[in-house]
Amino acid sequence: MFLDDEETPVSDSPSRVAIVTGAGRGIGAAVARRLAADGFAVGLLDLDEAGVREGAEAIVADGGRAVGVPLDVSDADQVDAAVTRVAEELGAPTVLINNAGITRDNLLFKMTEQDWDSVLNVHLRGSFLMTRAVQKYQTEQKWGRIVNLSSTSALGNRGQVNYSAAKAGMQGFTKTLAIELGKFGVTANAIAPGFIATDMTAATAERVGMSFDEFKAAAAAQIPVQRVGTPEDIANVAAFLVSEGAGFVSGQVIYVAGGPKD
Repeated sequence: MFLDDEETPVSDSPSRVAIVTGAGRGIGAAVARRLAADGFAVGLLDLDEAGVREGAEAIVADGGRAVGVPLDVSDADQVDAAVTRVAEELGAPTVLINNAGITRDNLLFKMTEQDWDSVLNVHLRGSFLMTRAVQKYQTEQKWGRIVNLSSTSALGNRGQVNYSAAKAGMQGFTKTLAIELGKFGVTANAIAPGFIATDMTAATAERVGMSFDEFKAAAAAQIPVQRVGTPEDIANVAAFLVSEGAGFVSGQVIYVAGGPKD
């Protein structure tokens, strides 16, 4: 439920508007739903126009405020236009979840330059462009939250030299944002998921010639809590990091992997 201006605000933050990239499905969609349930108006951004439209419609049907905007996060003009649209339709965005990502897995000697460029452009260039566009609203309001999606693959993973490099880059990006933006009341943190059951991991199972159930069972056997993660597991952590209560948490990388990671 969203409160009228005359009623008590749901928090002391200047704005309750969030942007989630890669919100057409999987982790991004789950984060968008959770933030909407927590009282945020949400801009759902993704290359998948149908996905973000349906996600926004579902939030509105539940009584929330949302807009779905299709875009390529690696295109500066599209990013600026999308952020402006969210600001005009929902209000100044002060929460940003940089979740958009792709995989183009292959061993180094088989990997093409396009495989490399595509992955780094979406993950790193996209996050840079989105953050540059949103920080204007955050610094003006002297409050903001940035959550970047990294991965346990940042620690290295066979067949993912491009993805691993991008996800490790997201961690350095996050720490530097925390340093630069902290004086404006903006925190920046990264979530590094382990095995999460999504369309992306299902595609990996298919690539290695396993059924998804077999793939998940094999992964769960190696995880201390003996299960694979869900998009909602990530959404729960993101919800904390964007809250008022997380105001003294910044520049951190939180591994959400069912066990310890170095």
